[in-house]
Amino acid sequence: MATKEEISMIGFEIVAYAGDAMTDLLHGLDAAREGDFDKAEELRKSAYDSLIEAHNIQTNILSKECGGNEMDVTFIMIHAQDTLMTTMMLEKQFKFIVDQYKRIAELEAKNA
Repeated sequence: MATKEEISMIGFEIVAYAGDAMTDLLHGLDAAREGDFDKAEELRKSAYDSLIEAHNIQTNILSKECGGNEMDVTFIMIHAQDTLMTTMMLEKQFKFIVDQYKRIAELEAKNA
């Protein structure tokens, strides 16, 4: 059985990776809005790598629970799951938002 302290530490680790990813994605959207699409893509890739790390940690703990290990729920772990899922959704939307910024930039260039 994992202790509450161990679960909380795992939660902190997930929050750290997911938080880094969210920061990269938000900075990437800022870069795209300014027309720096290469920088936006670079930040998206960095965010994706951080999300993979967070997801791997999540999968590991889920596998342990499915294997019969009891897990105490902690507020930190709930926060970690929320942060991870929210950031994963932002990562999915990132491409659509950047595509819109590209379209706007193309239209502005045509009208200039």
